Amino acid sequence: MIRKAKALWRGTGRDGAGHLTTDSGVLAETPYSFKTRFESEKGTNPEELIAAAHAGCFTMALAFQLQAAGFTPTELSTEAAISLEPEGQGFKISRSALTLRAQIPNIDQAKFMELAGVAEKNCPVSKVFNAEITLDAKLG
Repeated sequence: MIRKAKALWRGTGRDGAGHLTTDSGVLAETPYSFKTRFESEKGTNPEELIAAAHAGCFTMALAFQLQAAGFTPTELSTEAAISLEPEGQGFKISRSALTLRAQIPNIDQAKFMELAGVAEKNCPVSKVFNAEITLDAKLG
């Protein structure tokens, strides 16, 4: 399976701008720029997209772990917070902090934490990171 996205940029790093498009069409010439990345202009940025990818991947991985163990979640809600820090002349993604809030009938805390940990370690997006990943998981 191969998934694709395209970036188009015009101009300098600080004053230029571009857009992102995915083959699925979910992103269609979605704007991104210095201001959408480092300020609060409307549009997206790579870190926000990585956060969405990590939250979505982890949550789906956990749903599969729960299914295999015989549990059906009522709701899994995950936020991923990506930290971008200066490094040398540029920046690095240093951390992805996952915050999970879950409603899962008939599961105990130990089993929940075990399955959440397995999902975090085995989701493909977690495996691509060269950064610290933390998980704050709470069963509701």
